[in-house]
Amino acid sequence: MWRFVGYRLLQAIPVLLVVITVTFFLVRAAPGGPFSSEKAVIPEVKAALEAQYGLNLTLFQQYTSYLGDLTKGDLGPSFKYPGRSVNELIAAGFPVTAELGFYALLVALSIGGVAGIIASLRPNTAQDYIPMSAAMIGICMPSFLLGPILILVFGIYLEWLPVSGWGDIPGDKILPAVTLGSTYAAYVARLSRAGMLEVMSQDYIRTARAKGLPEWQVVTRHALRGGLIPVVAFLGPAFAGLLSGSFVVETIFQIPGLGRFYVQAAFNRDYTMILGATVFLATLIVVFNLLSDILAAWMNPRLRAQFAEQ
Repeated sequence: MWRFVGYRLLQAIPVLLVVITVTFFLVRAAPGGPFSSEKAVIPEVKAALEAQYGLNLTLFQQYTSYLGDLTKGDLGPSFKYPGRSVNELIAAGFPVTAELGFYALLVALSIGGVAGIIASLRPNTAQDYIPMSAAMIGICMPSFLLGPILILVFGIYLEWLPVSGWGDIPGDKILPAVTLGSTYAAYVARLSRAGMLEVMSQDYIRTARAKGLPEWQVVTRHALRGGLIPVVAFLGPAFAGLLSGSFVVETIFQIPGLGRFYVQAAFNRDYTMILGATVFLATLIVVFNLLSDILAAWMNPRLRAQFAEQ
C-alpha cells in the first residue's frame, strides 16, 4: 500500500508541473495586464510597478523565478491587493469554500445515495425510472441556472430562505449547498444504483436471502458496503470538483469564499492569484483522488490485495 501511495505521489509531480506551466503561459498570453486600467498610468510609475513584481524580466525568467518561489511554498504577492500575499488570500477564502463544499457533499450523498439505493431495489419499474429521470435532469441542469431558480422560488416568492450571504444563520447555507450539490447528487444516484445492482446479483446475497433474512438486513448488512464502493471512489474527485466548481455558486449567492478572489483575479489579470488558486486546487484534486483510492481499497479486499502486490 505504501509503495502505491508513493508511486501516486511521484505521478503527481509532473501533473502539477504541466498544470503550472500551461496556466502560467496562458495567463501571460491573455490580452491586457495587471496594471492596465481605464485610468492611464504614467510610464515611469508603470515601469516601477513592473520592476517591483518582476514583470520587467523575460517570460522564461519570470517562469523559473515563480517555480523557485513555489518550491518554498510561496505563491507570491497579489497584484491587486497591495501588501497581501496569495497565501493570505487563499487562507482567508478557502475555509468558507471548504465549508460550502462539505455541505454540498452531504446533500449529494444523502439525496443521491438514497435515490440510487431505492432505484436498485426494483429495477426497471417506476421506483427505478422516477429517481433516475430526476438524476438525469440534475446532471443536465447547470448551477448557474438552478441557483437563480431556487432564489426565485424559495427566496423571493415563498420568502422561506435568504438569497445571499454566509453568516451564522443555518438558512444561509441551504440554497447554495443544494445548488452546488444537486449535480453531484445525480452522479451519486447513478453510481450507487449501478453498484447495488451488481452486488445484489452476487451469490452471497442469494445465500443471505435463502437463510430467511429480511430484505432490509440483506441490503444494509451485506449489499450496502460493496454496492457503495463506486460512490467511495467518486468521493475524491467529487469533493475536489465541488471546491473548484463553487466559484459560480459563490458569485450567485455572494459568498465570501475563494471563488470571489479567483473570479476577481481573472477580471483584473492578477497573475499570481490565478496561478496560486489553480495550483492549490490542482493539488487538492490529486490529494482527494489518492484518498478516495485508499478508502475504496479499504472497503474492497480484492483492491487491497492488488495494492499490496504493487
